[in-house]
Amino acid sequence: MANLDHLITEAEADFAACDTTTALEDAKAKYLGKTGALTTALKGLGKLSAEERPKAGAAINVVKKGVEAALNARREAILDAAQAAQLANESLDITLPARAQSQGGLHPVTLTLQRIEQLFHSIGFDVATGPEVETDFYNFTALNIPENHPARAMHDTFYVDDDHVLRTHTSPVQVHYMEDALKENKTPPLKIIAPGRVYRVDSDATHSPMFHQVEGLWVDQEISFANLKGVVQDFLQKFFERDDLTVRFRPSFFPFTEPSAEMDMSWNGGWLEIGGCGMVHPEVFKHVNIDSEQYQGFAFGLGVERLAMLRYGVNDLRHFFNNDLRFLSQFSK
Repeated sequence: MANLDHLITEAEADFAACDTTTALEDAKAKYLGKTGALTTALKGLGKLSAEERPKAGAAINVVKKGVEAALNARREAILDAAQAAQLANESLDITLPARAQSQGGLHPVTLTLQRIEQLFHSIGFDVATGPEVETDFYNFTALNIPENHPARAMHDTFYVDDDHVLRTHTSPVQVHYMEDALKENKTPPLKIIAPGRVYRVDSDATHSPMFHQVEGLWVDQEISFANLKGVVQDFLQKFFERDDLTVRFRPSFFPFTEPSAEMDMSWNGGWLEIGGCGMVHPEVFKHVNIDSEQYQGFAFGLGVERLAMLRYGVNDLRHFFNNDLRFLSQFSK
């Protein structure tokens, strides 16, 4: 039987010339088809003697494996090239687009607090702060609300322990401030507002267990109800940008002021209650060693959320605390 080693070189050249799998299959038939050179050689083994047949068969198998290896290598190369061409023509961008940097904004209550602070600062008031967890003394006793006083009924709420409570108003700040002024040998006039969070057991469309209040205090030698009304009316007119807005006082009772009043402002043809006020009670001055015969003062308290609701036209206070971005995003534009 003739030497068939040259078939491997010929097959490699024929396969390399094929650019498609169809052409490759046609070229394959020349060597491995029914009438191919290697198939014919295998059929011819039967004509050989028993001694020659094993050696010839082994030689043919070596050549056959070489041809098949060249065939498989070329087939894989054609498929890889076809796949690369397909990917190039039909490429898909499977990456996500970059996330746009979202524009944040301040909460409407924060915006309201900033506006309040700016307006009061423009007429000489400083901003004072104090702890949200208060002692019984500062939250009640120092403000002339002794133990078992009926006025505690609406304030006795979130106690931390027997002597500490989440403050129910920002009025304790005025006591802290007057005490600190005394330690620094600072005498009146004292003019502050005390904005901050307060806590009471209330929850409905106009009340929340946590809300914001701003307390105002002005202590001097000749301070009267007329000064109080003038300050409050001036603030509200500037806050709502309405020169026609007026304020009226209705007699009321608060333990830490005497006399005391509820504050109403004219609104949409009627009157709307916005807070409480009064002249600082002598007992409060006594706790901070200010002579009530020499000095007088007024104090008032306003609900920040109430002001925000009116300014922005919000009819349910709970919207401020539900963290609904559809609502809050309106204030960041």
